[in-house]
Amino acid sequence: MAFTSVNPFSQKKLKKYPMLSPQSLDRKISLANRVFTDWSELSLGERIGYFRKLAAYLRREKQRYAALMTAEMGKTLKESAAEIEKCAVGCDYYIENAPKFLADLAVPTEAKKSFIAYQPLGVILAVMPWNFPFWQVFRFAVPSLIAGNVGLLKHAANVSGCSLAIEEIFRESGFPEGVFQSLLIESKAVGSVLKDPRVKAVTLTGSEKAGASVASIAGSQIKKSVMELGGSDALIVLADADLDQAAKVAVQSRMQNAGQSCIAAKRFIVEKSVKPEFTERVLEHIREIRQGNPTVDETTMGPVARIDLAETIERQCAETVGQGARILHGGTRNGCNVEPILLDRVKPGMTAFEEETFGPLAVIIEAKDEQTAVRLANQSNYGLGSALWTRDLDRADRLARQIQAGSVFVNSLMRSDPRVPFGGLKLSGFGRELSEVGMKEFLNIKTVWME
Repeated sequence: MAFTSVNPFSQKKLKKYPMLSPQSLDRKISLANRVFTDWSELSLGERIGYFRKLAAYLRREKQRYAALMTAEMGKTLKESAAEIEKCAVGCDYYIENAPKFLADLAVPTEAKKSFIAYQPLGVILAVMPWNFPFWQVFRFAVPSLIAGNVGLLKHAANVSGCSLAIEEIFRESGFPEGVFQSLLIESKAVGSVLKDPRVKAVTLTGSEKAGASVASIAGSQIKKSVMELGGSDALIVLADADLDQAAKVAVQSRMQNAGQSCIAAKRFIVEKSVKPEFTERVLEHIREIRQGNPTVDETTMGPVARIDLAETIERQCAETVGQGARILHGGTRNGCNVEPILLDRVKPGMTAFEEETFGPLAVIIEAKDEQTAVRLANQSNYGLGSALWTRDLDRADRLARQIQAGSVFVNSLMRSDPRVPFGGLKLSGFGRELSEVGMKEFLNIKTVWME
C-alpha cells in the first residue's frame, strides 16, 4: 500500500510513497525510545547547537523545500518560502530563550532548598495537517526536542513528500538518528502507536473529529495530549475602525493560503453604520487577487489542496445562499481552483456561520452595536482566534476580555508567533503551542524539596 501525492493545480500525480509495514513501524518506535536516553542526557547547550545548524540548513535550502510544498499542496511559492523562513525563525526564538524557559525555578519555602525542575517526557507523537506542512511540524518539534524529547510525525497523506523532507532536514543537520522520524502510516494506525507504552504523549492539529478520536485514546491511556483543532474566527469591525486597513487585513487573513488556515478570519462581523463602506472596500481587495499557477510570481492565490475540500466549500456556499445569504463575489470552481467568495446577509444558523469554512469563503454579518458584535463572535462552537478593529484601545481592552477565544488581535492580522501562546477553547481544542507555555506542555514539571 502507498500514499500518492497529487499536484492540486494540475491534478498530476507526483509520486507514490510506500506505507510502513507493522515491523518497520515497531523498529522506528524502538529507535526513538532508545535514542531518547542519550538525547535527553545531552546538555541543553549541545541540543541547541544542533538547532543552530538546522536553522542555517533551512535557510540555505529554502527554495528547494518551498518548491516541494507548493507542488504537494498548492500554496504559492512566495507563501511556501515564507513558511520555511518562519520555521527558521522559530528555531532562532527557542535557541535564544530555551535556557531561560528550562532553568530550575527556585521556590522560597521552609525547606533548605526547594525548586521546580523541567524535564522531558520521552517519545512524543505529532499528528499534523497538510495546510502548513512545515510550520505546523516545526512549531511542535523545535521546543519539544530542544527540551530533550524525541519526535514521531504522522503527517497528512497528501504531503508525504514534505513529511519525509522534514525527517531529511533533521538528518542533514546532523541530528542523531531517531531523534525525529516520519511515520508513513494510515490514520487508523495512530491509535496503536499512541497505545504503545514507549510513546508518552501526543499533539494533534486538525479537525475536531480527529481531535476527539485521538484525545479519547490518549485519555484512555492516561497520556498527555494537546489539541489544536478547527476555527471559525470572528473579525469584528466597529464604527470607529480604520476601514481601509481593516478591509485590507480582513481579506489577507481570509484568503492567504487559499483560505486554508484554522486561524483565518472567517466571519466578518461589522457594525451596521459602516457595513456598506467596509463591504465595498473588502470587494475591492478581493478583486485584486490573482489566481493561477502557484509557481508563477504574479499569482497571489493558488488552488485548495484537494478536490474534496473544493467540493466542501462549494457545498457550504450553496447551502448558505439557499438559506438566504447573497453572493457578492465568486462562487465558481474549476477543479481545485475556487474563486474567492464573499457572502452577505449571513446570520446564525446558516451553514457558513455554523461550520468551519476551510477555503476562500468569507461572510459579512451585520451587528447593530459592539455588544451584539461580541455576542455574535461568541455564538460559535469554536474559539481559536479573533480580531477586533477599533481606534479606542481602552474599548478594545474591555471587549477583548469578553471574546471567547484563545487569542484576540486588535487592529492586526491574526497569526501564530513563537513569542506568544497559540491554541483555543471549546471545539477548537485545549493546550497551547509556542512560547514558554507551549514548551512546557510536554515536560514533567517536577517539584524538588530538600529538608
